[in-house]
Amino acid sequence: MKRLTTLLFAAGLLAFAMPTPMPIGSTLPDTGVKMKDVSGKMVSFTDVRKANGLLVMFSCNTCPVVRGYQQRTKDICAYALAHRVGVILLNANEAQRDYSDSYSAMQAYAKDQQYQWPYVIDQDSKMANTFGASRTPECFLFDASGKLVYEGAIDNNPGNADGVTRAHLRVAMEEMLGGKEVSVKESRSVGCQIKRM
Repeated sequence: MKRLTTLLFAAGLLAFAMPTPMPIGSTLPDTGVKMKDVSGKMVSFTDVRKANGLLVMFSCNTCPVVRGYQQRTKDICAYALAHRVGVILLNANEAQRDYSDSYSAMQAYAKDQQYQWPYVIDQDSKMANTFGASRTPECFLFDASGKLVYEGAIDNNPGNADGVTRAHLRVAMEEMLGGKEVSVKESRSVGCQIKRM
């Protein structure tokens, strides 16, 4: 009985610790809030949003899954920009802000990866909390009207780019841009937990 109680308590803590992503159909929140980009500029979702929508991705410098996804991240972000979908990456790892996810480390990482889009500090993980983001990388795709049409992973094989059988985010973007309803609106993001304070 004691063991069962302990297991239930642990499960409750885990459920509490993992936020629930905002529902599909939600409106892009906090559009005017300014966040510090690696360029030194303060930018908001309004600043980076383009005619066909916005891709918001929670990322970091340190997660092995993020690092494994880097080429795929760059490819999908370039695809988005080429099709007038804005891109912004947010680093919500507030508990590591004095260490490997510091502002200077973010600047170095973005330069090394040749990011062509904003990579900003999510101060106190406020946006991660608003979006219900829990892992890196985790993607939120909004259409031209600012409605959430897809949430989750970039694709279905974080460990092996050659083994991908469905590129969830790319397909969702193609369907959105083609005026179709997104067929798979949610997927499970597999990566490191966001390091909140």
